[in-house]
Amino acid sequence: MIVPDHWAEARTTVRVKGRDMTLRRFGWSDASAADAQAQAELRVAEAAQRAARGENVPRRELKLTYNGAQGLPIREEVLARHGTAVITRNTYGARCLNVPDLLIADVDFSTRPPAVQRAGLQLLLVCVSLGVLFSLGVGVIGVIAAIGSYLLGSVVTHGLAGRRTDESEGRARGRIDAFLANRTDWRVRLYRTPAGLRLIETHARFAASGPQTQDFFKAIGADPLYARMCLNQHCFRARLSAKPWRIGIADHLKPRPGVWPVRPERLPAREAWVRRYEREAEAYAACRYVQTLGGGADDPDLLALVALHDAESKALDDIRPMA
Repeated sequence: MIVPDHWAEARTTVRVKGRDMTLRRFGWSDASAADAQAQAELRVAEAAQRAARGENVPRRELKLTYNGAQGLPIREEVLARHGTAVITRNTYGARCLNVPDLLIADVDFSTRPPAVQRAGLQLLLVCVSLGVLFSLGVGVIGVIAAIGSYLLGSVVTHGLAGRRTDESEGRARGRIDAFLANRTDWRVRLYRTPAGLRLIETHARFAASGPQTQDFFKAIGADPLYARMCLNQHCFRARLSAKPWRIGIADHLKPRPGVWPVRPERLPAREAWVRRYEREAEAYAACRYVQTLGGGADDPDLLALVALHDAESKALDDIRPMA
């Protein structure tokens, strides 16, 4: 896991098959901006040598954050370091915990009714609307019928979504219980998130690329994108603060996109947005602790990381709503 404090970019031009090719490469460092620039110069020089030998090399690296970084370090503002754990601010402004060997996985619930149910409901509403319109005529009564159909659809769809969430949560718990049934040495902390469950393993350290980790992800139904990014970044990750749109903040982190670092002239707008976000987010929790599963023993060295997660996410607070 690499989450550097400093970033830089270097460029050079190389002659390839009679044409000039401009190459750009990033550099990074925990020490200084100068060290990051020196690494960028070394990386772009290496790319130029490969291009001159006839190798097919990308002209540039995309300035991306965590999702889709494709082997580059996590490009987010570092807010704090706690041993091997790093807290960063992600592209939409939330604080995130990044850890190399504390196995964390989120399982999201599906709230959409199955496609067959949705199609059947839509057909039912059309038939009801047409029946009322043909039998009573078009006009004010027709408008009332259309509104009634819409309201009926909203109520039914909401009911289906709620039932779907309950069913999805039951299936998720079933997968977790089945996985733990024959693993008596495992110990898992279970949390509820606004859209699903979060699991944190506390009995042993795991590598993100290890076979046990990938088996666990598949067994419990972890998000495939998250599982892939754990492999790419060699770390696990958990959101510690609210999603902005869930707490009434409709505008995006400034500037857009919120890729770190930003130019000095853009920092005041970003800092103003962050102050407002942190003020609003303080009233919310990112998840809520539910229970501990499994008969294994906690690894004492991991408990400090768990305590950090619980404090930053307000997971032990039963009063604050989740967002």
